[in-house]
Amino acid sequence: MKSSPPLTELQFRLTAAAVFVAVLPHLLRLPWLIAAPVLVLLALRWLQRRHGGAHLPAWIKLPLVLLFPVLIVFHYGNLFGREPGSALACAMLALKLMETETRRDARAAICFSAFVLMSALLFDDGLWITASLCVALVILLAALRALESPRTTLLPDLRSGAYALAGALPLGLCVFVFFPRLGSPLWGTPNDTTARTGLGDRMAPGTMQDLLIDDSPAFRVVFDGTPPPRNELYWRGPVLWQFDGSAWTRPEWLAAAHDGSEVRVRGPRIGYEVTLEPSARQWLLALDVPLLAPAGAVRGADMSLVSSARIDEPTRYRMVSAPDYELEPVLSPLHRRLALQLPPGYDPQARALAQRWHDEFKGNANLVIRAALDLFHNEFSYTLNAPLLGRDAVDDFLFDTKRGFCEHFASAFTFLMRAAGIPARVVTGYQGGYFNRLGDYWVVRQSDAHAWSEVWLAGRGWVRVDPTAAVSPQRVQIGAGAAAGASAPWYQADWLMEWRNRLDLVNRFWNDAIVQFNALRQQSLLTPFGVSKADYPQLMLAMLAAGTLLLGLLAWWAMRAPRPDGDALDAAFAKFCRKLAHAGVVRAPADGPMTLARHTAARLPAPQAAQRLLADYVSLRYACALPAPERIQTFTRAVAALRLPAATRTARQSS
Repeated sequence: MKSSPPLTELQFRLTAAAVFVAVLPHLLRLPWLIAAPVLVLLALRWLQRRHGGAHLPAWIKLPLVLLFPVLIVFHYGNLFGREPGSALACAMLALKLMETETRRDARAAICFSAFVLMSALLFDDGLWITASLCVALVILLAALRALESPRTTLLPDLRSGAYALAGALPLGLCVFVFFPRLGSPLWGTPNDTTARTGLGDRMAPGTMQDLLIDDSPAFRVVFDGTPPPRNELYWRGPVLWQFDGSAWTRPEWLAAAHDGSEVRVRGPRIGYEVTLEPSARQWLLALDVPLLAPAGAVRGADMSLVSSARIDEPTRYRMVSAPDYELEPVLSPLHRRLALQLPPGYDPQARALAQRWHDEFKGNANLVIRAALDLFHNEFSYTLNAPLLGRDAVDDFLFDTKRGFCEHFASAFTFLMRAAGIPARVVTGYQGGYFNRLGDYWVVRQSDAHAWSEVWLAGRGWVRVDPTAAVSPQRVQIGAGAAAGASAPWYQADWLMEWRNRLDLVNRFWNDAIVQFNALRQQSLLTPFGVSKADYPQLMLAMLAAGTLLLGLLAWWAMRAPRPDGDALDAAFAKFCRKLAHAGVVRAPADGPMTLARHTAARLPAPQAAQRLLADYVSLRYACALPAPERIQTFTRAVAALRLPAATRTARQSS
């Protein structure tokens, strides 16, 4: 059996680049325990090849093959699922590069790289990751092209890879549109715990900080009519009742509790549509307060919305809310007990302060609330760089640090209210948003995450109180970026906000047209042709018809495109002759290279460079049957670099 040729330096570099760009989309998501060894292996292999080191012996490769599955099981607990499967694929691909020395090995590594690269779409199918994968795919195609015809330059192979991808995109789009789609993805696994940014059902000092510096969209909203003012855009999420001294949580049973809370609407209802980004959680967001639950979700007794399934893909639902309402005017004994619960032995100073207010104002809840808000307004400051708190977190915050962000203020305020005998709870969600004038919709980002309090007042029910607004009114009136101040000065640039809105409009179009293109929408594609609900055979026929049309157009374009005469050497020689003609040496149809050389020597003032090129052409064309590609490329580059003085019009006419 004939052995496969060894790789040239350029072929190896392209193969290594293909492996690297295939692993790159996974690196930020992989744990350092796996990402670091993969990067070290790739770097060592590059240095080994560059310096001509010895091959990695089998007694080292075999333990590495066994080590990575052990690390993956240690971190994930198993080898099955998207996360551990992709981690194992990245590790095995890096090991494959360690032994890649021949073209056969390189083809296997590049094909494996394509599989690893496309698996990144299992985690993120957004526009920008898809575009970056297309760029990476060009490198893979260029590496395959380089294996077929060795070259000394990179640009021709990259150009061939880009042309190949551009030619395949129309057919790929045809298959995407018409190939019958499944109702659920093949890769869905019950134990897949892909972590994504979003609100949780637990809040402790510092838990929201990652959200507040995350500028990615959380959801988008289109209102049916005029939206409320920005400072009234409170998007309700999980409601937290229980406090253990360090964190606020929500009882599991409360999420499915019967919705017995009475809501009296006192103003107009607002209709809108929400498109929620994937969060890998079950919370749905709605304008405070929602009057109904969308399909597949329940509305809890505290007006929080919980989906029956995790939000693993963009989810769209319609909602109706009432910004002006009266919620639970008669407080149930269970809710009263939950809303007054405090852990014993924690935060004695805060308890004493609340008791003093209670005694001073004779139990008047409104005066106690005003005293707490005045305290925050006069003595506290808003910052994302909040100091760490100790065991008595509320005491440390109220009497020592006095700096924090929304979750600090909401936690301390709710604690004070309960200690003063006023039922209170913490509500987490988002506040505000940015209006995209180009798309006529609102985008709420993760950095708009917020926490506030609700207190129960006799005759009024649950009333929203936002202690953060007492400290930093611009957080509610302008947005999270303005409140961050020096923590994020770039956030306030108007031109940057305009470009973010433009890019978000593109992202929204991508989500609507591509990500949310499901089986139901596909079945309605043929409605204009009289097919109300296309079945699989009809979709396959449509795909074959569209594919045949595209291939016919591609063949017509290829046949009508002018073909260059001769091969690459003749094309370079023709370009050389055009340069000579521009310099005043016009080649007659019957002139051969030697005759042209004599004319060049007679008519050019300094013909040495042109004479050398003519001699090289004669050597390449007539002295050997099949010149090496490297020599042809050298001749082509020399022709491109040749500079000849332009001849006058009289000299050209005399020639």
